[in-house]
Amino acid sequence: MTTVSTAEAAPMRAADRAASFYRAVWRWHFYAGLMTLPFLILLAVTGGLYLFHHDLDGLIHRDLKQVERRAEAPRKPSEIVAQAVASVPGRAVKYVPPESASASAEVTIRDAAGARQVVYVDPYDARVLGTLSDRGTVMWVVRQLHSLAYFGPVANGVIEIVGGWSILLVATGVYLWWPRRGGGGVVTVRGQPRQRVFWRDLHAITGIFAGVLIVFLAISGMPWSVFWGAKVNEWANGNNFGYPAGVRVAVPMSDDPLHQHGPTAWSLEQAKMPESSANPGQAIGLDAAIARFDALRLAPGYAVNLPSGPKGVYTGSVYPNDLSRQRVVHLDQYSGEPLIDMGYADYGLFGKALEWGINVHMGQEFGLANQLLMLAACIAIILLSVSAGVMWWKRRPAGRLGVPPLPARPGTLYGVFAILAIGGVIFPLVGASLIAMLLLDRLLSRRNST
Repeated sequence: MTTVSTAEAAPMRAADRAASFYRAVWRWHFYAGLMTLPFLILLAVTGGLYLFHHDLDGLIHRDLKQVERRAEAPRKPSEIVAQAVASVPGRAVKYVPPESASASAEVTIRDAAGARQVVYVDPYDARVLGTLSDRGTVMWVVRQLHSLAYFGPVANGVIEIVGGWSILLVATGVYLWWPRRGGGGVVTVRGQPRQRVFWRDLHAITGIFAGVLIVFLAISGMPWSVFWGAKVNEWANGNNFGYPAGVRVAVPMSDDPLHQHGPTAWSLEQAKMPESSANPGQAIGLDAAIARFDALRLAPGYAVNLPSGPKGVYTGSVYPNDLSRQRVVHLDQYSGEPLIDMGYADYGLFGKALEWGINVHMGQEFGLANQLLMLAACIAIILLSVSAGVMWWKRRPAGRLGVPPLPARPGTLYGVFAILAIGGVIFPLVGASLIAMLLLDRLLSRRNST
Protein backbone atom coordinates (compact mmCIF):
# COMPACT_ATOMS: atom_id res chain seq x y z
CA MET A 1 0.00 0.00 0.00
CA THR A 2 1.32 3.43 -0.97
CA THR A 3 0.97 6.25 1.52
CA VAL A 4 0.91 9.88 0.42
CA SER A 5 1.79 12.47 3.02
CA THR A 6 -0.33 15.58 3.57
CA ALA A 7 2.56 17.74 2.35
CA GLU A 8 2.69 15.76 -0.92
CA ALA A 9 -1.09 15.64 -1.36
CA ALA A 10 -1.52 19.44 -1.21
CA PRO A 11 0.53 20.14 -4.39
CA MET A 12 -1.30 17.29 -6.12
CA ARG A 13 -4.66 18.82 -5.25
CA ALA A 14 -3.46 22.24 -6.44
CA ALA A 15 -2.22 20.74 -9.71
CA ASP A 16 -5.53 18.91 -10.16
CA ARG A 17 -7.48 22.13 -9.65
CA ALA A 18 -5.24 24.00 -12.09
CA ALA A 19 -5.63 21.28 -14.72
CA SER A 20 -9.41 21.26 -14.28
CA PHE A 21 -9.61 25.04 -14.58
CA TYR A 22 -7.44 24.98 -17.72
CA ARG A 23 -9.70 22.38 -19.35
CA ALA A 24 -12.80 24.35 -18.41
CA VAL A 25 -11.37 27.54 -19.93
CA TRP A 26 -10.32 25.60 -23.03
CA ARG A 27 -13.83 24.20 -23.41
CA TRP A 28 -15.46 27.63 -23.16
CA HIS A 29 -12.84 29.07 -25.52
CA PHE A 30 -13.82 26.38 -28.02
CA TYR A 31 -17.53 27.22 -27.67
CA ALA A 32 -16.80 30.94 -28.13
CA GLY A 33 -14.89 30.19 -31.31
CA LEU A 34 -17.58 27.82 -32.55
CA MET A 35 -20.15 30.62 -32.22
CA THR A 36 -18.11 33.52 -33.59
CA LEU A 37 -15.48 32.47 -36.13
CA PRO A 38 -17.61 32.57 -39.32
CA PHE A 39 -18.97 35.98 -38.35
CA LEU A 40 -15.55 37.27 -37.35
CA ILE A 41 -14.22 36.47 -40.82
CA LEU A 42 -17.14 38.40 -42.37
CA LEU A 43 -16.58 41.34 -40.02
CA ALA A 44 -12.84 41.38 -40.68
CA VAL A 45 -13.15 41.26 -44.47
CA THR A 46 -15.92 43.87 -44.73
CA GLY A 47 -14.37 46.04 -42.00
CA GLY A 48 -10.97 45.96 -43.67
CA LEU A 49 -12.52 47.09 -46.95
CA TYR A 50 -14.63 49.82 -45.34
CA LEU A 51 -11.56 51.39 -43.74
CA PHE A 52 -10.79 52.70 -47.23
CA HIS A 53 -14.39 53.38 -48.26
CA HIS A 54 -13.80 56.95 -49.39
CA ASP A 55 -10.92 56.01 -51.69
CA LEU A 56 -12.56 52.82 -52.98
CA ASP A 57 -15.91 54.48 -53.69
CA GLY A 58 -14.10 57.30 -55.46
CA LEU A 59 -12.29 54.75 -57.61
CA ILE A 60 -15.24 52.43 -58.31
CA HIS A 61 -17.71 55.25 -59.00
CA ARG A 62 -15.24 57.76 -60.44
CA ASP A 63 -17.45 58.34 -63.50
CA LEU A 64 -20.14 59.68 -61.13
CA LYS A 65 -18.11 61.24 -58.33
CA GLN A 66 -15.26 62.92 -60.18
CA VAL A 67 -15.29 65.75 -62.71
CA GLU A 68 -12.68 67.74 -64.56
CA ARG A 69 -11.40 70.68 -62.54
CA ARG A 70 -12.21 73.91 -64.41
CA ALA A 71 -11.54 77.61 -63.95
CA GLU A 72 -15.15 78.68 -64.40
CA ALA A 73 -17.42 79.23 -61.43
CA PRO A 74 -19.80 76.40 -60.46
CA ARG A 75 -23.51 76.75 -61.16
CA LYS A 76 -25.86 77.73 -58.36
CA PRO A 77 -27.09 74.89 -56.14
CA SER A 78 -30.70 75.62 -57.19
CA GLU A 79 -29.76 75.11 -60.88
CA ILE A 80 -28.01 71.83 -60.07
CA VAL A 81 -31.04 70.57 -58.13
CA ALA A 82 -33.40 71.64 -60.94
CA GLN A 83 -31.40 69.62 -63.46
CA ALA A 84 -31.39 66.60 -61.18
CA VAL A 85 -35.19 66.75 -60.70
CA ALA A 86 -35.65 67.12 -64.46
CA SER A 87 -33.63 63.93 -64.92
CA VAL A 88 -35.31 61.94 -62.15
CA PRO A 89 -38.84 63.24 -61.40
CA GLY A 90 -39.67 63.58 -57.73
CA ARG A 91 -38.89 65.84 -54.77
CA ALA A 92 -35.34 66.83 -53.86
CA VAL A 93 -34.68 65.95 -50.21
CA LYS A 94 -30.91 66.35 -49.89
CA TYR A 95 -28.12 68.28 -51.56
CA VAL A 96 -24.38 67.62 -51.11
CA PRO A 97 -22.18 70.43 -52.46
CA PRO A 98 -18.94 69.39 -54.18
CA GLU A 99 -16.31 68.55 -51.54
CA SER A 100 -13.51 69.74 -53.82
CA ALA A 101 -12.99 71.43 -57.20
CA SER A 102 -12.88 67.99 -58.89
CA ALA A 103 -15.92 66.46 -57.16
CA SER A 104 -19.48 66.23 -58.44
CA ALA A 105 -22.55 67.51 -56.62
CA GLU A 106 -25.09 65.01 -55.28
CA VAL A 107 -28.86 65.44 -55.20
CA THR A 108 -31.11 62.89 -53.51
CA ILE A 109 -34.56 62.62 -55.09
CA ARG A 110 -37.56 60.88 -53.52
CA ASP A 111 -40.15 59.70 -56.04
CA ALA A 112 -43.90 59.34 -55.56
CA ALA A 113 -43.48 55.77 -54.26
CA GLY A 114 -40.99 56.91 -51.60
CA ALA A 115 -37.91 55.37 -53.26
CA ARG A 116 -34.76 57.47 -53.25
CA GLN A 117 -32.25 58.00 -56.04
CA VAL A 118 -28.99 59.93 -55.86
CA VAL A 119 -28.29 62.02 -58.95
CA TYR A 120 -24.68 63.03 -59.61
CA VAL A 121 -24.28 66.36 -61.38
CA ASP A 122 -21.27 68.18 -62.84
CA PRO A 123 -21.29 71.46 -60.85
CA TYR A 124 -19.70 73.47 -63.68
CA ASP A 125 -22.36 72.90 -66.36
CA ALA A 126 -25.17 71.16 -64.38
CA ARG A 127 -24.84 68.09 -66.60
CA VAL A 128 -26.29 64.91 -65.05
CA LEU A 129 -23.56 62.25 -64.85
CA GLY A 130 -25.73 59.35 -63.72
CA THR A 131 -27.68 57.95 -60.80
CA LEU A 132 -27.49 55.33 -58.06
CA SER A 133 -30.08 54.17 -55.59
CA ASP A 134 -29.76 55.89 -52.23
CA ARG A 135 -27.04 54.11 -50.22
CA GLY A 136 -26.30 52.13 -53.35
CA THR A 137 -22.54 52.62 -53.57
CA VAL A 138 -20.36 49.53 -53.32
CA MET A 139 -18.92 50.61 -49.98
CA TRP A 140 -22.36 51.26 -48.52
CA VAL A 141 -23.26 47.67 -49.45
CA VAL A 142 -20.08 46.55 -47.67
CA ARG A 143 -21.10 48.56 -44.60
CA GLN A 144 -24.54 46.96 -44.56
CA LEU A 145 -22.96 43.52 -44.81
CA HIS A 146 -20.59 44.42 -41.98
CA SER A 147 -23.53 45.00 -39.65
CA LEU A 148 -25.79 42.33 -41.22
CA ALA A 149 -28.34 45.14 -41.57
CA TYR A 150 -29.54 43.57 -44.84
CA PHE A 151 -30.93 40.65 -42.87
CA GLY A 152 -32.95 42.53 -40.26
CA PRO A 153 -32.68 43.26 -36.53
CA VAL A 154 -32.29 39.59 -35.52
CA ALA A 155 -29.15 39.27 -37.64
CA ASN A 156 -27.92 42.60 -36.28
CA GLY A 157 -28.39 41.13 -32.80
CA VAL A 158 -26.08 38.28 -33.81
CA ILE A 159 -23.36 40.85 -34.44
CA GLU A 160 -23.85 42.16 -30.90
CA ILE A 161 -23.47 38.62 -29.56
CA VAL A 162 -20.33 38.09 -31.64
CA GLY A 163 -18.83 41.30 -30.28
CA GLY A 164 -19.37 40.17 -26.70
CA TRP A 165 -18.07 36.67 -27.33
CA SER A 166 -14.99 38.15 -29.01
CA ILE A 167 -14.07 39.76 -25.71
CA LEU A 168 -14.54 36.40 -23.96
CA LEU A 169 -12.42 34.74 -26.65
CA VAL A 170 -9.54 37.11 -25.98
CA ALA A 171 -9.82 36.75 -22.19
CA THR A 172 -9.86 32.94 -22.29
CA GLY A 173 -7.19 32.90 -25.00
CA VAL A 174 -4.80 34.93 -22.86
CA TYR A 175 -5.27 32.45 -20.02
CA LEU A 176 -4.58 29.50 -22.32
CA TRP A 177 -1.47 31.21 -23.74
CA TRP A 178 -0.05 32.25 -20.36
CA PRO A 179 3.35 30.52 -19.88
CA ARG A 180 3.26 27.88 -17.14
CA ARG A 181 6.45 25.98 -17.79
CA GLY A 182 9.49 26.08 -20.04
CA GLY A 183 9.30 25.47 -23.75
CA GLY A 184 8.44 27.28 -26.97
CA GLY A 185 5.22 28.62 -28.31
CA VAL A 186 5.17 31.75 -26.15
CA VAL A 187 6.49 34.24 -28.70
CA THR A 188 7.87 31.83 -31.31
CA VAL A 189 6.23 29.39 -33.70
CA ARG A 190 7.38 25.79 -33.52
CA GLY A 191 7.10 23.02 -36.06
CA GLN A 192 5.99 23.03 -39.69
CA PRO A 193 2.61 23.91 -41.30
CA ARG A 194 1.75 20.21 -41.56
CA GLN A 195 1.94 19.91 -37.77
CA ARG A 196 -0.79 20.99 -35.34
CA VAL A 197 1.75 22.64 -33.00
CA PHE A 198 2.61 25.11 -35.78
CA TRP A 199 -1.01 26.27 -36.04
CA ARG A 200 -1.43 26.26 -32.26
CA ASP A 201 1.58 28.57 -31.78
CA LEU A 202 0.61 30.78 -34.73
CA HIS A 203 -2.91 31.11 -33.30
CA ALA A 204 -1.71 31.88 -29.78
CA ILE A 205 0.96 34.40 -30.73
CA THR A 206 -1.30 36.23 -33.18
CA GLY A 207 -3.99 36.42 -30.51
CA ILE A 208 -1.71 37.71 -27.78
CA PHE A 209 -0.36 40.52 -29.95
CA ALA A 210 -3.71 41.45 -31.53
CA GLY A 211 -5.89 40.85 -28.47
CA VAL A 212 -6.00 44.45 -27.30
CA LEU A 213 -7.06 45.64 -30.76
CA ILE A 214 -9.73 42.94 -31.03
CA VAL A 215 -11.21 43.94 -27.66
CA PHE A 216 -11.14 47.59 -28.72
CA LEU A 217 -12.92 46.81 -32.00
CA ALA A 218 -15.55 44.76 -30.15
CA ILE A 219 -16.26 47.46 -27.56
CA SER A 220 -16.15 50.40 -29.98
CA GLY A 221 -18.48 48.54 -32.34
CA MET A 222 -21.11 47.96 -29.63
CA PRO A 223 -22.71 51.45 -29.95
CA TRP A 224 -24.17 50.35 -33.31
CA SER A 225 -25.68 47.17 -31.88
CA VAL A 226 -29.42 46.61 -31.99
CA PHE A 227 -30.01 46.08 -28.26
CA TRP A 228 -27.10 47.24 -26.11
CA GLY A 229 -26.26 50.16 -28.37
CA ALA A 230 -29.89 51.32 -28.56
CA LYS A 231 -30.38 51.13 -24.80
CA VAL A 232 -27.11 52.89 -23.99
CA ASN A 233 -27.91 55.58 -26.56
CA GLU A 234 -31.32 56.07 -24.97
CA TRP A 235 -29.71 56.35 -21.53
CA ALA A 236 -26.91 58.66 -22.64
CA ASN A 237 -28.83 60.93 -25.01
CA GLY A 238 -32.47 60.43 -24.14
CA ASN A 239 -33.09 63.83 -22.54
CA ASN A 240 -33.32 67.35 -23.92
CA PHE A 241 -34.92 66.17 -27.19
CA GLY A 242 -31.94 63.87 -27.76
CA TYR A 243 -29.39 66.69 -27.92
CA PRO A 244 -26.26 66.81 -25.77
CA ALA A 245 -26.59 68.57 -22.44
CA GLY A 246 -26.05 72.32 -22.73
CA VAL A 247 -27.25 72.69 -26.31
CA ARG A 248 -30.01 75.28 -26.62
CA VAL A 249 -33.25 73.65 -27.76
CA ALA A 250 -35.71 76.36 -26.74
CA VAL A 251 -37.36 76.28 -30.17
CA PRO A 252 -40.39 74.37 -31.50
CA MET A 253 -39.46 70.70 -32.02
CA SER A 254 -41.01 68.09 -34.30
CA ASP A 255 -41.25 64.35 -33.64
CA ASP A 256 -39.00 63.62 -36.61
CA PRO A 257 -35.58 62.20 -35.56
CA LEU A 258 -32.45 63.33 -37.34
CA HIS A 259 -31.28 59.80 -38.23
CA GLN A 260 -34.28 59.31 -40.56
CA HIS A 261 -32.81 61.94 -42.88
CA GLY A 262 -29.44 60.23 -43.33
CA PRO A 263 -26.34 59.03 -41.49
CA THR A 264 -25.66 60.90 -38.28
CA ALA A 265 -23.36 60.73 -35.27
CA TRP A 266 -24.14 58.11 -32.63
CA SER A 267 -24.72 60.86 -30.07
CA LEU A 268 -27.40 62.48 -32.26
CA GLU A 269 -29.44 59.45 -33.33
CA GLN A 270 -32.33 60.52 -31.08
CA ALA A 271 -32.05 64.23 -31.85
CA LYS A 272 -35.35 65.74 -32.97
CA MET A 273 -35.67 68.09 -35.90
CA PRO A 274 -36.60 71.67 -34.92
CA GLU A 275 -39.32 73.59 -36.74
CA SER A 276 -39.15 76.85 -38.65
CA SER A 277 -40.95 79.97 -37.43
CA ALA A 278 -44.71 79.71 -36.94
CA ASN A 279 -45.44 82.86 -38.99
CA PRO A 280 -43.41 82.28 -42.12
CA GLY A 281 -42.56 84.84 -44.70
CA GLN A 282 -40.69 84.27 -47.93
CA ALA A 283 -38.40 81.23 -47.84
CA ILE A 284 -34.73 82.04 -48.32
CA GLY A 285 -34.17 79.23 -50.83
CA LEU A 286 -31.35 76.72 -51.23
CA ASP A 287 -28.76 79.16 -52.61
CA ALA A 288 -29.04 81.43 -49.58
CA ALA A 289 -29.01 78.44 -47.23
CA ILE A 290 -25.77 77.12 -48.77
CA ALA A 291 -24.23 80.59 -48.50
CA ARG A 292 -25.27 80.68 -44.84
CA PHE A 293 -23.70 77.27 -44.11
CA ASP A 294 -20.49 78.40 -45.82
CA ALA A 295 -20.49 81.58 -43.73
CA LEU A 296 -20.88 79.43 -40.60
CA ARG A 297 -17.76 77.54 -41.74
CA LEU A 298 -19.11 74.01 -41.95
CA ALA A 299 -16.28 71.70 -42.98
CA PRO A 300 -16.15 70.72 -46.68
CA GLY A 301 -18.14 67.60 -47.48
CA TYR A 302 -21.23 68.65 -45.56
CA ALA A 303 -24.70 67.54 -46.66
CA VAL A 304 -27.89 69.61 -46.59
CA ASN A 305 -31.29 68.08 -45.86
CA LEU A 306 -33.97 70.25 -47.48
CA PRO A 307 -37.14 71.38 -45.68
CA SER A 308 -39.82 68.69 -45.67
CA GLY A 309 -42.73 71.13 -45.48
CA PRO A 310 -43.78 74.60 -44.29
CA LYS A 311 -42.30 73.92 -40.83
CA GLY A 312 -39.21 72.13 -42.09
CA VAL A 313 -35.64 73.38 -41.77
CA TYR A 314 -32.41 73.31 -43.71
CA THR A 315 -30.07 70.93 -41.87
CA GLY A 316 -26.36 71.05 -42.64
CA SER A 317 -24.39 68.13 -41.21
CA VAL A 318 -20.79 67.00 -41.56
CA TYR A 319 -18.87 64.14 -39.93
CA PRO A 320 -15.25 64.54 -41.08
CA ASN A 321 -12.24 62.55 -39.90
CA ASP A 322 -11.38 65.41 -37.55
CA LEU A 323 -13.87 64.98 -34.70
CA SER A 324 -13.47 68.58 -33.61
CA ARG A 325 -15.13 69.66 -36.89
CA GLN A 326 -18.13 67.32 -36.53
CA ARG A 327 -21.19 69.54 -36.62
CA VAL A 328 -24.94 69.80 -37.23
CA VAL A 329 -26.71 73.13 -37.90
CA HIS A 330 -30.47 73.60 -38.38
CA LEU A 331 -31.52 76.81 -40.19
CA ASP A 332 -34.96 78.40 -40.13
CA GLN A 333 -36.03 78.18 -43.79
CA TYR A 334 -37.53 81.70 -43.67
CA SER A 335 -35.09 83.78 -41.62
CA GLY A 336 -31.97 81.75 -42.33
CA GLU A 337 -31.01 81.97 -38.66
CA PRO A 338 -29.50 78.94 -36.89
CA LEU A 339 -32.05 77.28 -34.61
CA ILE A 340 -29.60 74.70 -33.25
CA ASP A 341 -25.85 74.63 -33.85
CA MET A 342 -23.84 71.88 -32.20
CA GLY A 343 -20.61 69.97 -32.59
CA TYR A 344 -18.35 67.48 -30.89
CA ALA A 345 -17.42 69.97 -28.17
CA ASP A 346 -21.07 70.01 -27.02
CA TYR A 347 -21.25 66.25 -26.33
CA GLY A 348 -21.02 64.92 -22.81
CA LEU A 349 -17.95 63.03 -21.61
CA PHE A 350 -19.51 59.63 -22.34
CA GLY A 351 -20.64 60.72 -25.81
CA LYS A 352 -17.20 62.12 -26.63
CA ALA A 353 -15.51 58.89 -25.56
CA LEU A 354 -17.82 56.73 -27.66
CA GLU A 355 -17.57 59.02 -30.70
CA TRP A 356 -13.77 58.91 -30.41
CA GLY A 357 -13.88 55.12 -30.21
CA ILE A 358 -16.16 54.94 -33.26
CA ASN A 359 -13.85 57.26 -35.21
CA VAL A 360 -10.80 55.12 -34.42
CA HIS A 361 -12.81 51.95 -35.15
CA MET A 362 -13.51 53.31 -38.64
CA GLY A 363 -9.85 54.27 -39.19
CA GLN A 364 -10.54 58.00 -39.33
CA GLU A 365 -8.90 59.54 -36.27
CA PHE A 366 -5.16 59.34 -37.09
CA GLY A 367 -5.10 59.23 -40.87
CA LEU A 368 -3.34 56.45 -42.75
CA ALA A 369 -1.66 55.12 -39.59
CA ASN A 370 -5.11 54.53 -38.07
CA GLN A 371 -6.30 52.75 -41.21
CA LEU A 372 -3.26 50.48 -41.32
CA LEU A 373 -3.49 49.63 -37.61
CA MET A 374 -7.15 48.62 -37.92
CA LEU A 375 -6.34 46.73 -41.15
CA ALA A 376 -3.66 44.80 -39.26
CA ALA A 377 -6.29 43.89 -36.65
CA CYS A 378 -8.63 42.66 -39.39
CA ILE A 379 -5.87 40.54 -40.94
CA ALA A 380 -5.05 39.14 -37.48
CA ILE A 381 -8.71 38.16 -36.97
CA ILE A 382 -8.73 36.30 -40.30
CA LEU A 383 -5.46 34.55 -39.39
CA LEU A 384 -6.82 33.61 -35.96
CA SER A 385 -9.97 32.20 -37.52
CA VAL A 386 -8.14 30.20 -40.17
CA SER A 387 -5.54 28.84 -37.73
CA ALA A 388 -8.30 27.89 -35.27
CA GLY A 389 -10.10 25.97 -38.00
CA VAL A 390 -6.96 24.13 -39.12
CA MET A 391 -5.96 23.37 -35.54
CA TRP A 392 -9.42 21.97 -34.77
CA TRP A 393 -9.47 19.88 -37.94
CA LYS A 394 -6.10 18.30 -37.11
CA ARG A 395 -7.15 17.54 -33.52
CA ARG A 396 -10.77 16.38 -33.84
CA PRO A 397 -11.61 12.66 -33.74
CA ALA A 398 -13.01 11.29 -36.99
CA GLY A 399 -16.75 11.85 -37.27
CA ARG A 400 -17.02 13.87 -34.05
CA LEU A 401 -17.20 17.56 -33.17
CA GLY A 402 -14.04 17.44 -31.11
CA VAL A 403 -15.19 19.43 -28.08
CA PRO A 404 -12.32 19.69 -25.56
CA PRO A 405 -12.72 17.11 -22.77
CA LEU A 406 -14.60 17.85 -19.58
CA PRO A 407 -12.41 18.86 -16.63
CA ALA A 408 -11.75 16.27 -13.96
CA ARG A 409 -13.74 18.46 -11.60
CA PRO A 410 -16.99 19.22 -13.52
CA GLY A 411 -17.86 22.01 -11.10
CA THR A 412 -14.90 23.96 -12.46
CA LEU A 413 -16.76 24.37 -15.74
CA TYR A 414 -19.54 26.22 -13.93
CA GLY A 415 -16.99 28.30 -12.06
CA VAL A 416 -15.59 29.54 -15.35
CA PHE A 417 -19.16 30.11 -16.55
CA ALA A 418 -19.79 32.33 -13.51
CA ILE A 419 -16.74 34.43 -14.37
CA LEU A 420 -17.79 34.78 -18.01
CA ALA A 421 -21.33 35.63 -16.89
CA ILE A 422 -20.03 39.05 -15.76
CA GLY A 423 -19.83 39.95 -19.46
CA GLY A 424 -23.33 38.54 -19.90
CA VAL A 425 -24.66 41.00 -17.33
CA ILE A 426 -23.08 43.94 -19.16
CA PHE A 427 -24.26 42.68 -22.57
CA PRO A 428 -27.62 40.91 -22.09
CA LEU A 429 -27.74 39.25 -25.52
CA VAL A 430 -24.32 37.76 -24.80
CA GLY A 431 -25.64 36.52 -21.47
CA ALA A 432 -28.58 34.83 -23.17
CA SER A 433 -26.27 33.12 -25.66
CA LEU A 434 -23.98 32.08 -22.79
CA ILE A 435 -26.89 30.28 -21.11
CA ALA A 436 -27.75 28.63 -24.43
CA MET A 437 -24.17 27.38 -24.76
CA LEU A 438 -24.26 26.05 -21.18
CA LEU A 439 -27.39 24.04 -22.00
CA LEU A 440 -25.73 22.77 -25.19
CA ASP A 441 -22.67 21.74 -23.18
CA ARG A 442 -24.81 19.76 -20.74
CA LEU A 443 -26.56 18.04 -23.66
CA LEU A 444 -23.24 17.11 -25.28
CA SER A 445 -21.87 15.87 -21.97
CA ARG A 446 -24.87 13.59 -21.45
CA ARG A 447 -24.63 12.21 -24.99
CA ASN A 448 -20.93 11.43 -24.54
CA SER A 449 -21.55 9.72 -21.20
CA THR A 450 -24.20 7.35 -22.61
